[in-house]
Amino acid sequence: MLITDDFLPVPVPESLTATYLVPTVGLPSVTARTAVRGLAGRLAEPVHGLAVQMLDSPLMSVDIRPIGEFPALPPDLLTAFGATQAQLDRLGAASHLVVVQAEYRPGWPPAHEWAARAVAAAVAEEVGGDVVDVFGLQFLDPAAALRSLPDAEGRVRLVDWVLVPYSSDAEGLWFTTKGLRRFGLLELQTQGVPDHLTRAWGAVMTGAARRLLRVWTDGLAGDEVPAFVPLPVLATVTGHDIAVAYGNPEQHGATAPVLLRLELDPATDPEADSFLSLRPPAGHPGPDGRYFAAACGTLFAGIQPDVRYARSGDAMSRAVATARAGLGDIRARFRAGQLPSDTQLVVKYGLPGDDGPEYVWAGVTTWETPERIVGASASDANTDPSVRIGSPVEVETTDIVDWAVLGTSGVVEGGWTQAVLDAGEPPRP
Repeated sequence: MLITDDFLPVPVPESLTATYLVPTVGLPSVTARTAVRGLAGRLAEPVHGLAVQMLDSPLMSVDIRPIGEFPALPPDLLTAFGATQAQLDRLGAASHLVVVQAEYRPGWPPAHEWAARAVAAAVAEEVGGDVVDVFGLQFLDPAAALRSLPDAEGRVRLVDWVLVPYSSDAEGLWFTTKGLRRFGLLELQTQGVPDHLTRAWGAVMTGAARRLLRVWTDGLAGDEVPAFVPLPVLATVTGHDIAVAYGNPEQHGATAPVLLRLELDPATDPEADSFLSLRPPAGHPGPDGRYFAAACGTLFAGIQPDVRYARSGDAMSRAVATARAGLGDIRARFRAGQLPSDTQLVVKYGLPGDDGPEYVWAGVTTWETPERIVGASASDANTDPSVRIGSPVEVETTDIVDWAVLGTSGVVEGGWTQAVLDAGEPPRP
């Protein structure tokens, strides 16, 4: 592929290294080879065979070191990336570390990551310990580490390998990815994201990472590792990209693609990382945050996935009553295929929480009986960790407080409670 103004040449590293740790009290009672053999029949191929082969090659090393010989892991960053106090206590009590390292060329499959994580998880499972992903500064339960590896069809969830941390600055939220360098690609960043798009933009970043990683690995598919891979300056992201990144390719609505412009942001400090910045397309009027909000509206079919709690009052009560009164009619039209083409039916329902119900949206997949809907979640829930964007959900109609028919430009019909939250006045029934 020729490099033009339409493409951004991104350099390719010569090799990649994965490092995983298993903290132990005393010397481990099992060898890495014995532990990996115990995964036979439990781990899909080719990962199990890959781990066995790399263990017997110079591409992987498994060392046991006194914990004082390994650089200390920062507890504040481990905590920021989800470490529990119990995990930190076990690390503090450990006398030794099983250090698993693997090296491989950039490309797909990322053999160094898959094999090293499999070996470390196998050892941790045998000794009843934790896995520490040094790249991600993250504790992993052995069972969760094994689940993150490819299934029998070679599929993985990108969210198990790429995190999207964010922080606040004077211009809004600053999002970055942490995990794309596992595959040789520069990390992504976005600056100036409005505060209310916290959950939505995290999902968009994950979808963008999935799309760009696919282009990246396609560019590395040859026998020779190229010096650089050309990435498109204008990248597209769709709802399908987000659903696949979350491991639910079959649970997604058709959405229009969103364009994001890639800019190379090289680090001025030799020790710091360079980034690929996601920006609005050139010529977009107004602040970047306005474009990001519109992009979320497109990708989430006009319904923001941020969790909102219903406000009390007459307007909200009327909105809920109006929506519930129309459930029978909208179900009949949905089952008869009488909704407008290129639209999706979504419902808003309550999840129980300590501070009252949490209201989230889900796309309707089937509605066989009046009492229950089967669908796919349109957002991540705060109160229920199993409810994630694209995950399958079952909704009791008694829990529904609103419904909407969504087109590519937003709400076509319904959305009464959302109108109260967004504008303070419900639409006319």
